[in-house]
Amino acid sequence: MSDIRHNWTKEEISEIYNRPLLTLALDAAIMHRKYHKEGEVQVSSLLSIKTGGCKEDCGYCSQSAKYNTGLQVLALMQVNDVVTAAEKAKAGGASRFCMGAAWREVRDNSDFDRVLEMVQSVNELGLEVCCTLGMLTAEQAERLAQAGLYAYNHNIDTSKEHYSEVISTRTYDDRLNTINNVRKAGITVCSGGIIGLGETDTDRIGMLQTLVNLPTHPESVPINALVPVAGTPMEDNKRVSFDEMVRMVATARLLMPKSAVRLSAGRLEMSIAEQALCFMAGANSIFAGDKLLTTANPEFNADMEMFKILGLSPKAAYADAEHHHHHN
Repeated sequence: MSDIRHNWTKEEISEIYNRPLLTLALDAAIMHRKYHKEGEVQVSSLLSIKTGGCKEDCGYCSQSAKYNTGLQVLALMQVNDVVTAAEKAKAGGASRFCMGAAWREVRDNSDFDRVLEMVQSVNELGLEVCCTLGMLTAEQAERLAQAGLYAYNHNIDTSKEHYSEVISTRTYDDRLNTINNVRKAGITVCSGGIIGLGETDTDRIGMLQTLVNLPTHPESVPINALVPVAGTPMEDNKRVSFDEMVRMVATARLLMPKSAVRLSAGRLEMSIAEQALCFMAGANSIFAGDKLLTTANPEFNADMEMFKILGLSPKAAYADAEHHHHHN
């Protein structure tokens, strides 16, 4: 039976997810070696290009205008400041540069024109450019592709069933629709979720089922652990334990053998030993640098120290791209 499938049942996923932790980690490690160069980890850097003031009510997010989280709302950054940040990230070993704007959806205005200019400029540095800007139309996705966008991040967050408990200002299908628009434009998809939103194991399994049964697996699957933010409805949520992270990483690896599985938010709270088990179980992408949007992230040098201890190396940009053309 092929490792790459798009017709997984909840029962099949549940069987994997519920294996004893070390068995699961080992199974995932074996699958990982089959499809990826051992010890290679993609280092991504994330910059918030437009912070706060978002109209959505995502219960976990510091950037929602609906909650008072003490976050300063900032206007869209200037192109040259973004390029400077990208150069710094590249010097620090990052091969992917992700730009996040706290928008509900992209509007066709001068701000979007400026983002297109950022994409083009960062692309010219030889970095894989990623954006996360909220919902996109097919035309907008097409314009981003023309500007040289390599990846678009749009997380599904949780299961379809639990989604409305977390967010009321848009639907799960809105999310899938944007992912579909991105895919049609020929941009790679970065989509994962967050654990610790008050969901059950069944919801976690459901979220993975949605991702794995997409017509093409997302090239990048971020696994986030909620970092509770004061002022949001989820400020008192119980912290996710590290074994739950290992479980998600390993199950994602077994379901989506070719995808990059990214240790995202919540990594700061993990020791090197805990992260090591995640890398062994198939995590091969991390966020590094000063800030992960608005939650602090370990500095590059601490990560490089960890890479040395574990024998990991940063992956080069576009290593997986069948073809990468600079759009001029």
